[in-house]
Amino acid sequence: MKVVRLESTNTLAFEKIVEWNYNWWGEMGGFSKEAVRCQMAHSLCAGNKLPQTFIALDEDRPVGVYQLSMVDDLIGRPDVYPWLINVFVPEEERGRGICRVLMDSVWDSAKGAGIDELYLYTSHVGLYEKFGWEFIEFVDTFKGGEKERLYKLILK
Repeated sequence: MKVVRLESTNTLAFEKIVEWNYNWWGEMGGFSKEAVRCQMAHSLCAGNKLPQTFIALDEDRPVGVYQLSMVDDLIGRPDVYPWLINVFVPEEERGRGICRVLMDSVWDSAKGAGIDELYLYTSHVGLYEKFGWEFIEFVDTFKGGEKERLYKLILK
């Protein structure tokens, strides 16, 4: 299994991550599949520019994804960035160590983009701590009063 930066919309992997993200947050958030496709397409920046999208491949089959981004939808915390966002492993692929492979690649991906600290927010408890992330505080996501956990990863 390997993790690579996705650089083209003309791949089956791109269509798979569009599908995953639409089914995960797009439809629920009222976004069309085309709007999700547009967001994903503009997350394929080259060089050190953000956002960037990385996919885990088992052979040539996409089995997971994450993105590095300067902006996120955590409206109440514009002071924290850049972000690790859209970390996703399909349910049928879970339990195979794919998340570990993804998280093990974050360090090099972020350093390659000139990043020395990252943030994420999640409802998961105990997952990201395994990969060196430090819990900072609970934050309001402004999504119906839900509180999520804010984490930081220092890459120095």
